[in-house]
Amino acid sequence: MSIQTHQLGHRDRLRERALKSLDALPDYELLELFLFRTYPRGDVKPIAKALLTRFGSLGAVLAASVEDLRIVPGVGEQAALDLKLLGETTLRVGREAVRKRTVIGSWSALLAYVKVALANEPREQFRVLFLDHKNQLILDEIQNRGTVDHAPVYAREVVRRALELSSSAVILVHNHPSGDPTPSATDIDMTRQIIAAGKALKISVHDHLVVGREGVASFKALGLF
Repeated sequence: MSIQTHQLGHRDRLRERALKSLDALPDYELLELFLFRTYPRGDVKPIAKALLTRFGSLGAVLAASVEDLRIVPGVGEQAALDLKLLGETTLRVGREAVRKRTVIGSWSALLAYVKVALANEPREQFRVLFLDHKNQLILDEIQNRGTVDHAPVYAREVVRRALELSSSAVILVHNHPSGDPTPSATDIDMTRQIIAAGKALKISVHDHLVVGREGVASFKALGLF
């Protein structure tokens, strides 16, 4: 049997297994199936496994930048773009679930969305969810991107943007690339500054969520405000 025939047989067998049960496939085989579309011929299993080894998880692969993806041997520009498209699609599906209902009433959907958006980000990112008077999402906006452990945010900028959007409440969200979502002293101080600045203009801070690979920490649930 030629190598090409063997590879075609492997693809057919993998597709058959996927049709029976996608849930039963390990992450590297899901990546293989997706990469079949980018690479119509050849063995993509080494690429799939290299991606998971390099980034650590399927979620981290989909969150990686095109530039970082292309560092992995075998991943060309088209494959990197295809993987980013899959990651962006996943993110938008999560955002759509949050948009369609009041954020407070769809808390599980919100937590799922922020985990997809931020759990695997390699640098700290600070986002604000601006809500209207019905607690529906007006805008999810990145306020700042920082380093591996710091993304400076200024209370006056958050409040100013809320006024521009006619937002009556916000939910603060940022990630800890270390993986541990435990709020730091700096996180707590910055949150209190935003709460104080918003209070004067009747802009409420419903919560501050800190996202890490180990989970999501809620300031409200922790009794931090």
